[in-house]
Amino acid sequence: MPVAEQLTDRDAVHAEGPVWFPQWGGLRWVDMLAGDVLHLDESTGRVDRWHIGTVAAALRPRAGGGAIIATERDFVVVDMIGGAVRSVSTVITAPGVRFNDGACDPAGNFYCGTMAYDETPGAGALFRICAADYGVEMVLGDLTISNGLAWTGDGAMAYFVDTPTGRIDVFDYDSTSGLTGRRPFVIIDAAEGFPDGLTVDVEGGVWVALWNGHAVRHYDSSGTLVEVIEVPPGQVTACTFGGSDLTDLFITTSATGAGKDSPGAGAVFHHKASVPGIAVRPFNG
Repeated sequence: MPVAEQLTDRDAVHAEGPVWFPQWGGLRWVDMLAGDVLHLDESTGRVDRWHIGTVAAALRPRAGGGAIIATERDFVVVDMIGGAVRSVSTVITAPGVRFNDGACDPAGNFYCGTMAYDETPGAGALFRICAADYGVEMVLGDLTISNGLAWTGDGAMAYFVDTPTGRIDVFDYDSTSGLTGRRPFVIIDAAEGFPDGLTVDVEGGVWVALWNGHAVRHYDSSGTLVEVIEVPPGQVTACTFGGSDLTDLFITTSATGAGKDSPGAGAVFHHKASVPGIAVRPFNG
């Protein structure tokens, strides 16, 4: 079993949502509950912080520059990384609920899910903000921990995780109907960990981080387990492809709860993948 290599120091308490985008200098991710966006300078190994607010849940580049970010309750945009933050929609009004993980669809709209801080079953949802007019719509309800979301390269399918179900689900997708036909893709035994963030490669394979699982699992497009990458910290939160040929798999980890004393918990790890990933889809708003 290959073992991922530690790439950064333990710079975060709860590292999540890695995104590699060359126009903003490579890899960025969040220290979610600190409200910070982190950036790795690959030439020096230095990690810089940019404070957004109480929570920095997920981010994606904007096609015209800058980024869209889900904070605790809002969708916010910036025109340049490190620039002034402005809210374009306050989405969450229920107490004790926050944004969690998200991604952009092939049309350039940004989706982000929610969860209750106390993980109340059914309190979460998945929202979409439209790139054209910033209108917000709830796409899925009755979720608990809305987590990993990623589309295939051809945009015809999307994979999604509601963590406590122990499943990776798959949807059909088109720009008119959105996400339809939800069905199980892979079921993971709770003894092996819980599915968290995920990403998709050029062959339609799914790479999923396992919370409490010390691993990233790679499934092919049929749902067959291809390989397991060991990650020393137990709380593995998310993964993304990057680098010049999109074969660098960057893996985030958490130093919260039972995993706080794991070796390297809170660091970013790296694995050289056997197949390239898909370039991040930007927000077109």
